[in-house]
Amino acid sequence: MAETLIAAVDILKQNKLKITKQRHALLEFLLTNQGHYTDIVAVDAYMRTEFPGMSHNTVYRNLKEFEEVGIVEQNTEQERTRVKYQCDFHHQHHHHFICQNCGKVTELQMCPMDFFAEQLPGYDITGHSFELYGICADCKAAGITESLVKN
Repeated sequence: MAETLIAAVDILKQNKLKITKQRHALLEFLLTNQGHYTDIVAVDAYMRTEFPGMSHNTVYRNLKEFEEVGIVEQNTEQERTRVKYQCDFHHQHHHHFICQNCGKVTELQMCPMDFFAEQLPGYDITGHSFELYGICADCKAAGITESLVKN
């Protein structure tokens, strides 16, 4: 975890963002929960508990800046915005499998865009979002066969 925190701090420095106590605490919180997306409201509540004078605006601005420099990934599902610490700084373009029981996030190593691009000759694809949802191997081994979250 320490190496990952150092890498994130280096990214902030490279992007000329100050390393404040609040940003450091936010990074540590995200690292502690890096295997799952965390509801942005929960992140805000945590930060405001740790720093009572901190505004909602500051928390959201810091998360946005972290996303812009590639430290944080954002996911919106059913009108809920969630964030997580970036899986891999060297391969920022990637996709995920998200367990609908425990919330575990597993990085996928390939992107299906070539398959779709071949079906759209002459088109310009300007972006995409791709995630798989289901039950992870750990939950399945524990006998869980249904998602707690319904799409």
